[in-house]
Amino acid sequence: MTPLQPDTAAPVPPAAPGGRLRTGRTSRAGDISLIAVFAALLAALAIMPPIPIGPAGVPITLQTFAVALCGLVLGPWRGAAAVLLYVVLGLLGLPILTGLTGGIGVLAGPSAGYLLSFTLYALAAGFVARWALRRLRGARLAVALFVGALGSSLLINHPLGILGMSINADLPLGVAALADLAYWPGDIIKTVLAVSVALIIHRAFPEILRRRGAQAPGASAPGAPTSGAATASGTGGTRR
Repeated sequence: MTPLQPDTAAPVPPAAPGGRLRTGRTSRAGDISLIAVFAALLAALAIMPPIPIGPAGVPITLQTFAVALCGLVLGPWRGAAAVLLYVVLGLLGLPILTGLTGGIGVLAGPSAGYLLSFTLYALAAGFVARWALRRLRGARLAVALFVGALGSSLLINHPLGILGMSINADLPLGVAALADLAYWPGDIIKTVLAVSVALIIHRAFPEILRRRGAQAPGASAPGAPTSGAATASGTGGTRR
């Protein structure tokens, strides 16, 4: 009769107290840092001299590029938070808006609608990016990000911009809409640039946009036992 062999499987070490809490704090600190960095990027691009065009003089700037980048890189909520932080600080008086302006008075200008649409624009582009990064790869991912970002611009940024231009510049809606067409070629170019930069960032830092439910192949969930620990011998009992 073969004697029973003692269980030599290594016990699973208990989770360190407070480990999950520390992870949560680290994650929140990282989120805040990313939001601040991208808000600063938006502010930095205000240094570029604006190029006014059209009957209302709404300028061409690089800030729509940065708004799209916020959504494509950070996702909907953090991207929108970065843009909202930038807009609020500008309206409070910091000279970080287009042409290094600031203050509530910018809401009386012809570009007010575009400025106020930025947060929703980043939010929509971020939702598209989160969906696409979970499901697509390669050229299909690039196309989805481009279509999502440009579509968000055309459906949110431009209509609200046209409305603001019409109200503040006292232009008929039709005239404002025709004036808005001048910004479309530049927006297409800036969207291509934003998608290109976003893809580079996601390749370098694949976890910058959390992909819930899109775990990398071969990765085990946090706290899951390894194959050795999960294999119990005859008298080892239950492994947790």
